Amino acid sequence: MNTLVPEWAESHFPLYTFDGIQSMYGTSNLPSVQIHENQTVLIAIAAGKGSLEVNNQHYELMEGGIVLLPANTYATLTTNPRQPLHAYKLSIRFLEQTRVMPAGTMMQKSGIASDSKLLLFPYEPAIVSDVKELYLHRLPDRETRHVQNQLLFHQILLQLLEQQEARYIASGQPSMERSITYLENHFSEKITREHLAAIAGVSRSHYSTLFKQLTGFTLNEYLSRLRVHRAKELLLNSSGTLREIALKVGYKDEFYLSRRFKQETGTSPSGYNRKPIRHVAVLLTPYASHLLLLGLEPAVTISESSEYLNLSGQEPPKPMKFINTNSSAAQMRSALLEANIELIIAARQHLDQLRLSPGELRAVAPIVEIPWMEMGWKDHLRLIGQAIQRSERAEQWLADFEKEEAEARAIVQQSTGGKEIITILVIKPDGLLVYGSRNVGCVIYQSLGLRAPALIEAEMKKLGDQFHSFPIDISELAEYAGDRLLVVVFPDAKGSTAHTEAVFRSPHWKRLPAVQRKNVHWLERDEWVPYNPVSIRLQLGRAVALFDSK
Repeated sequence: MNTLVPEWAESHFPLYTFDGIQSMYGTSNLPSVQIHENQTVLIAIAAGKGSLEVNNQHYELMEGGIVLLPANTYATLTTNPRQPLHAYKLSIRFLEQTRVMPAGTMMQKSGIASDSKLLLFPYEPAIVSDVKELYLHRLPDRETRHVQNQLLFHQILLQLLEQQEARYIASGQPSMERSITYLENHFSEKITREHLAAIAGVSRSHYSTLFKQLTGFTLNEYLSRLRVHRAKELLLNSSGTLREIALKVGYKDEFYLSRRFKQETGTSPSGYNRKPIRHVAVLLTPYASHLLLLGLEPAVTISESSEYLNLSGQEPPKPMKFINTNSSAAQMRSALLEANIELIIAARQHLDQLRLSPGELRAVAPIVEIPWMEMGWKDHLRLIGQAIQRSERAEQWLADFEKEEAEARAIVQQSTGGKEIITILVIKPDGLLVYGSRNVGCVIYQSLGLRAPALIEAEMKKLGDQFHSFPIDISELAEYAGDRLLVVVFPDAKGSTAHTEAVFRSPHWKRLPAVQRKNVHWLERDEWVPYNPVSIRLQLGRAVALFDSK
């Protein structure tokens, strides 16, 4: 296998540079200025009010606003006489890469410069602040400052691209939903009812009525919940002093945060970590098993089905509620609120897969993000134990398990399998995978210390718990040939395994030493693939039975 061959065609994006930056003040002598450039222009409103006229369309501007003008746009910027405008104009140029590109290369357009429409972001103070800093240091006297300017410029571009993407994602939502999404993503900033009403396209008074109807909360209640719940997340992670946390969530100081925190929770921030957490929701079932293992039944599980792995082999606890992952964010929020959820446990990867942002659920409860692919199941258990104040129980369970691991390893290492190279092959409808450190491979290679094919060993040493699997072509089977072959078959959507016939009829399969010696074990997917403490412990027992000749 040539690991240097990319899995997709290379993509190349344009290079960005800034040609110039100007500070513009509106005065009674010069109330307006004409703007026309052959490149993209960013206008950042630092103070005051004014308007922008483009193609007979008028756009109201105020402090904190951002306008992105396409190249060759004729525009007139006019100040408000009572509140004179101060703005910065940043000229952005993008350069196509001219060097010779490999065959199959995809040249990508500039996300900022290719939009033919004016883009108005009513309130982006962070971008305005960065533009101001860029202006203040526009004539660097040392190279370090020059590089800082380059970083700052690209930070501005990154924020613009993120705002464009967010607007694109939200473009299909109703206007009120758009305003709520904006609130959820910008709650730590200064936000006014007028601004949100403008995003929703309704009057200020009507906005308050619609907001309460949609969310069940007043705007101030919703904003307070977002900020206090984010503060809880930071407290659980020990992320800074109380003052630093207050500023991060949008409060002016720790005293104001403490007052709001106590109004919301009935306790002070300093007492939050000592308060037992009883009503927890999890996103997807692996983390539900972690909770059960720690003696806490999840009040709500957001999952694609109601299948559930529990400790006793009986039905799930009666009080537990399942929410299907196909439900809307509003439906999820409603069900979580009804269950009085105090904490939500989720992985960013799973949130992204379901197209959910943390902000959509944060109004219900704080979210503890437990990375899924970035760490193994033992660290998952430790982090969840910390989040629900059950670390001692997690460590005791892990200590007991490690004793079982050592005993199982000693038994298997003395067996015939202990001296063999073990290959784990997964056959799916859309191709073949060779497994590494997770799922089946976790017990086989990590718990029992059995040998993997050389290419798999190399990846496990490099990536550890993050190495899940390799996709391979059937012609590459020989490169991963082991003395013993463990095979897991995934059926197709209709439950059929007919796709395996092409593999088993292939000469590449028939030539494998393990196949010729009939040293192939067929593993049940539901027994060997789940990746959580309960399943891993069960898999350890099955693996000993599989390899122990006695």
